Amino acid sequence: MMDRALDAILRRVGKLDRSHDIPYLAGYSQDGKTIYIDRHMPPSFRCRGRTIKTDAFLILHEEVEKTLIDQLGLHYLHAHQIATRAEQAAVRAAGITWRDYDRFMQKYVKAIGDERLDTKPYRDEHDLDLLRRMMASIERGEMPPGHRREKLRQMIKQSMAELNARRVARGLRKISSRKPLT
Repeated sequence: MMDRALDAILRRVGKLDRSHDIPYLAGYSQDGKTIYIDRHMPPSFRCRGRTIKTDAFLILHEEVEKTLIDQLGLHYLHAHQIATRAEQAAVRAAGITWRDYDRFMQKYVKAIGDERLDTKPYRDEHDLDLLRRMMASIERGEMPPGHRREKLRQMIKQSMAELNARRVARGLRKISSRKPLT
């Protein structure tokens, strides 16, 4: 049954984009038509003599998370927890231990400040904490050579403004602009 559910979700995905550096390995666009997977994340790994494809599990996580936020109005953190449980169930249904899968995945989770900062997927994200940590990283100068601090700051501020506009449109209160982003 999990195989059929996973297949249905995979057929629904419009576009998979692997051309960005993505904190936490994966994300999604505001309209849900694009799933982003970090450009360094291998599409598979070897475990106990088997080749395990990872994209399907990441896509499942992102699709479940996005649907719970959009359709049921869940807070990001709650949707993320439920999506993680769905991902775990799919991994186990495929005959893979969560420990083996998670150990491999954790090698590719980027800390904010690793590589170049790309906020495109997070302009559509509901994760205020992530945006604040990105800004703090920029303020500490933790960015690769060749990137201008002010341009990155502006990108984060734009993301915050867009998040506030979406919150207001949904009838939620704005995030205080007086509260520091660090």
